Amino acid sequence: MKTIKGPAIFLAQFAGDAAPFNSLEGIARWAAGLGFKGVQIPSWDRRLFDLEKAATSAAYCDEVKGVLADAGVALTELSTHLQGQLVAVHPAYDAMFDGFAPPELRGRPEARQAWAVEQLMLGAKASANLGLTAHATFSGSLAWPFLYPWPQRPPGLIETAFDELARRWRPILDAFDEAGCDLCYEVHPGEDLFDGTTFAMFLDRVGGHERCNILYDPSHFVLQQLDYLSYIDVFHDRIRMVHVKDAEFNPSPYQGVYSGYASWPERAGRFRSLGDGQVDFGGIFSKLTQYGFDGWAVLEWECCLKHPEQGAAEGARFINDHIIRVTDRAFDDFAEAGTDLAANRRILGLG
Repeated sequence: MKTIKGPAIFLAQFAGDAAPFNSLEGIARWAAGLGFKGVQIPSWDRRLFDLEKAATSAAYCDEVKGVLADAGVALTELSTHLQGQLVAVHPAYDAMFDGFAPPELRGRPEARQAWAVEQLMLGAKASANLGLTAHATFSGSLAWPFLYPWPQRPPGLIETAFDELARRWRPILDAFDEAGCDLCYEVHPGEDLFDGTTFAMFLDRVGGHERCNILYDPSHFVLQQLDYLSYIDVFHDRIRMVHVKDAEFNPSPYQGVYSGYASWPERAGRFRSLGDGQVDFGGIFSKLTQYGFDGWAVLEWECCLKHPEQGAAEGARFINDHIIRVTDRAFDDFAEAGTDLAANRRILGLG
């Protein structure tokens, strides 16, 4: 067993135009001041990071690591969530996802997709240059509009979507393999990879690719009413990243999983700051430790009620309190009798 690293924090929801959140140095020092030991960087936010420069310049990567070291935190992973989303977009969502792309690519789906793929390729190179072993992203989605089988789906529709999704991602997975870095898909509603069944479908289509792995975030499973603890039992060998985020699900006569199009504060399922929701983090950290997960426990703050800075400050302490320092001895060592093979054979009556 190994001790999970942390606490760390995903910077995406905290970056802004005002200090200390508008520069890598400022936000890193802020995070360290709250007790975080690592930061996960959103690669699309130029206020904090230049992805293309990191993919092509070892000096820039040394500069990034130096800024973080001076602040007292480590770089845990890079994220290409927004770019990964654009690798596969159903036309129904073109207008809504156009905002993830540079202005000159908006309204041009094919050019937008090519840009997204190139961004992932840069992400692989940047991760290698920074000495990282895991990378966070989204899978994108071609089949999501057909989640509910009404009207009846034509035979083969979902299979065709997943065949195409795998075709688009296979070269990217190969690039991450060359970089020595796991590509970790956040299993998330709105993506084609949103639960265990869909991840398994995709994994099969990419030939069980070694670099095809999971960013585990239990909050998305609470909102789906999925067994998030048993998920670790089934997929622990593919879980290479963890977002620590809380959620709650409170069904009513008016709402269930779909939540009636309500806004976040009024939804039956909603994200909460750590400790304010229903996720069994004691069980999660125990299972991850049992299975030898040695990556980072990264806070992703999303809450419809609490201010992000309060959520971050409380989250650092919450994660730190849940990390299990693994034991180096058995609890009953004090009663060890000190036998050997011969003695064991005598005890068994084998002479």
